[in-house]
Amino acid sequence: MSKRVFIWVGHPNKKSLCSGLADAYQAGAESIGAEVIRMDLADMNLKPLEDDPSGADTGTLEPDIVQWRANLAWADHVLFIHPYWWAGMPAKAKAVLDRGLASGFAYKYRGRGASWDKLLAGRTADAFITSDTPPLIDRFIYGRPGRRVIKNQVLEFCGIKTRKVIQFGSVKLSSDEKKLGWIARAEQLGASLAA
Repeated sequence: MSKRVFIWVGHPNKKSLCSGLADAYQAGAESIGAEVIRMDLADMNLKPLEDDPSGADTGTLEPDIVQWRANLAWADHVLFIHPYWWAGMPAKAKAVLDRGLASGFAYKYRGRGASWDKLLAGRTADAFITSDTPPLIDRFIYGRPGRRVIKNQVLEFCGIKTRKVIQFGSVKLSSDEKKLGWIARAEQLGASLAA
């Protein structure tokens, strides 16, 4: 049985390094026979957030969020890619997570206690973050907040086991040759899903 892979590109511009990394990862995954579904934030139609960002109480999830959830539910493995802006993902990408990973779909608290059910368990994930901040500075000065959030407070909170979180940077300071190396690495990681 082939892997079912959902790739979500959380960059608001389709002509970004994030898109190139997604293309390469997808090519690698498809080379080993994986089925791939991809969504790009740039193509998603989202309405402004309301008082209930999850839409759970009002039943107002827009069609692109409903499809995003269906793709996530279908997948065995996911790849989330986003740029690193002000120590996190772009606001529009965060809005997708706020609405798409709401209680009842991604997790469910047990009563009034601090425990919860991880409703997306059984899946694995990779995450790519592009940044102008050099990864060593992000690690030793800032404590890697973006990596911690996507791994611990998004994926693993919902039960998705993280395989790799890779920060590609500094984008601004890197040569075209270096970026081509990142693209090749993304393709290798996509192909490694067979292991």
